[in-house]
Amino acid sequence: MNNSAVKDVSFDEDSITVFLMDGRAISVPLVWYPKLYHATPEQREAWEICGGGYGLHWEEIDEDLSTEGMLRGAPAPRARS
Repeated sequence: MNNSAVKDVSFDEDSITVFLMDGRAISVPLVWYPKLYHATPEQREAWEICGGGYGLHWEEIDEDLSTEGMLRGAPAPRARS
């Protein structure tokens, strides 16, 4: 996995965008991640980098994402579009 470490994260109404250290940006629908989809804007913004720089964690909503999974286009288990 090149340098797909997390640099920053942003949200809009319908999607999450993860900016990587290598310059790429991954944008996926929030409905892929129901915990984030149903979270408040404040809860969404309370993310922290984990997994050696290759993951994201939201303590309050108990959600974890990896850049590897996002790059594969893998929604959360049981996520519906």
